[in-house]
Amino acid sequence: MKKRGISSLGAIFILILLVAAGGFGYAFMSSDFERNAPMIGVQDKVYWNLRSPMNIKFKDDRGIKFVRISMNDGKNDLNILNQVIEKPSPELDINLTFPKTGFFTAKDTYEMNIEAVDTSKWNFFSGNKATKKVQVVLDTTKPDLYILSQSYSISKGGSATVVFRATDNQLKEVYVQTSYGKKFKAVPFYKDGFYAALVAWPVQVDNFSADVIARDFAGNESKAHVRYFYENVKYRTSTIALKDRFLDGKIVDLSDQYAKDPGSLSRLDRMKFVNETLRDANDQKIAEVTAAVDENLINSFDITSFYPLRNGKKVADFADHRYYTYNNANVSESWHMGLDLASVAAAPIIASNAGKVVFASENGIYGLNIIIDHGFGLYSLYGHCSSAKVKEGDSVAVGEQIGTTGTSGLALGDHLHFGILIQGEEVRPQQWMDKKWIKDNVTSVLDAAKKMIDNK
Repeated sequence: MKKRGISSLGAIFILILLVAAGGFGYAFMSSDFERNAPMIGVQDKVYWNLRSPMNIKFKDDRGIKFVRISMNDGKNDLNILNQVIEKPSPELDINLTFPKTGFFTAKDTYEMNIEAVDTSKWNFFSGNKATKKVQVVLDTTKPDLYILSQSYSISKGGSATVVFRATDNQLKEVYVQTSYGKKFKAVPFYKDGFYAALVAWPVQVDNFSADVIARDFAGNESKAHVRYFYENVKYRTSTIALKDRFLDGKIVDLSDQYAKDPGSLSRLDRMKFVNETLRDANDQKIAEVTAAVDENLINSFDITSFYPLRNGKKVADFADHRYYTYNNANVSESWHMGLDLASVAAAPIIASNAGKVVFASENGIYGLNIIIDHGFGLYSLYGHCSSAKVKEGDSVAVGEQIGTTGTSGLALGDHLHFGILIQGEEVRPQQWMDKKWIKDNVTSVLDAAKKMIDNK
């Protein structure tokens, strides 16, 4: 009897151990008992203007159930938020606003304490907790902004210059905001606190205006309108009747090379692919390559008129809006965003200005394509080349041969497709081939600003 009693107690003990082990196993393995603390998405140091909400992001595998946020001035705490989340979710965004109180009048820098608790049953059902301390710098002052000089005018399809002063203890960014959504980055100019930018008005945009924007880290913003005189230039529109020879020649060659399934495309589908799909992809590549701006300080911009092809004759104009027909039916359309120049076959292409080669490769309809960065957001483009004398990364000098003209890409005869871009936007090359225009609209604007800066 005694042995049976001991055996019964042992069995009960073993059963308890098994139950306990199962419980611990469940606790360790179940998602209900996950042990990862919440993530608090905010920088270690933030700037606040007391007007715009501060966004704080929280993430957790099980969901956030409680958030507490307070501010400390070194002596006292101010409770900003103490919130139980009714419907916990894995992601939580809180747009924090400061209460109107005299607590923030004593100093400029405070310590924010953030606490978040998730819905996990870990830690005896109390959940996982995360904390973070954040330095908050209060800044309610807008940057000081003033335009010093600018080009007198800007034309549709053209470019212009602006120079301005922008100062702030916590300045974050300066740029020129256009009415069509494009932001042109400004570069430091001549002395500390001064900036300059080239801007462009694309031919496809009917109306244009520009404002200089200066913004600090706290979100305070100043705006100054650039008072250009606007010239609405008219460009040519062409209707081109497609020939079978063209469709069965260059179009077939390019579609065979670049289309995923060229055999499934009809003759006119091939045309649309080359003239629209491929062109868009090639233009996007050019825009990406020419978008960057060297943000080092410039003292001047020693640019001369471009003359890439000696004795070159214009055979096609910039911004020609072309409509293509076949058997009197509209098939496709495109913009010719460059100036076509021709002389003799395989004519030498010359770099009129120094710069760095940022692209020298095949690029669809542009064939062998060379692009040079001249600084200040200005790029020159050379298409349909038969050969390249430079490679990506090379520095080129004034007067250096960079390639030869050809028929690569969508070119029917030997010529050079010459383009000028400003921060990814195609502009009228003729302006940059005109010595007087460059002086009036670029170099004189920069020189006038330098005189104003020196006299301050």
